[in-house]
Amino acid sequence: MIDQATFITYILIVLGFVFIPGPATLLTIARAASSGTKVGIATGAGIAAGDIIHTCMAIVGLSAIIATSALLFSIVKYAGAGFLIYLGIRAMLDKTPIELNGSAPTIGAGRAFREAVLTEVLNPKTALFFLAFLPQFVKPEHGAPALQLAILGVVFVLLGLLSTVVFAVGAGRLGNLLRRHPAVVQWQGKVVGAIYCAVGVRLALQER
Repeated sequence: MIDQATFITYILIVLGFVFIPGPATLLTIARAASSGTKVGIATGAGIAAGDIIHTCMAIVGLSAIIATSALLFSIVKYAGAGFLIYLGIRAMLDKTPIELNGSAPTIGAGRAFREAVLTEVLNPKTALFFLAFLPQFVKPEHGAPALQLAILGVVFVLLGLLSTVVFAVGAGRLGNLLRRHPAVVQWQGKVVGAIYCAVGVRLALQER
């Protein structure tokens, strides 16, 4: 089992990671601001589910395969970037009318969750992060490495989910206020779409 000092150090480092705004945070904030707190939390939960998948991939060695195969890395990277850009363009072209009373568009939490899962799974940099980061805190002399990896991965996911929920609640409340203004309503889809496209382009330009 993981010793207490290592575990506490790990938690402190992860807290620093998850509360520094990154792509996952930006996507959660964009969803919450445009579609409400519930959808933002669903997005965060989808990202957490994707990270659980990445944890499993690191345990069974799939992340290592992605890390060593330039072709596979590129396939996953461009698939993820393409999906994000598709979501961004769809948001910018969306003509769904929005009431000027603070209510959010009709996008469902279920769809937001599924899109977030797919977005996170198709990010090879996340796979490489789990592969490189988690093993640093695994000590074979303390028991089964796979179990230690699983525990570390679950803790990372829970802390990450906590951070996205915090950001989603804040962005959701701010979005409710902003949607009362016609100019914000007119431009929010374009802004959200631009964020998605920017994250997609950033992913496409990343190297291993």
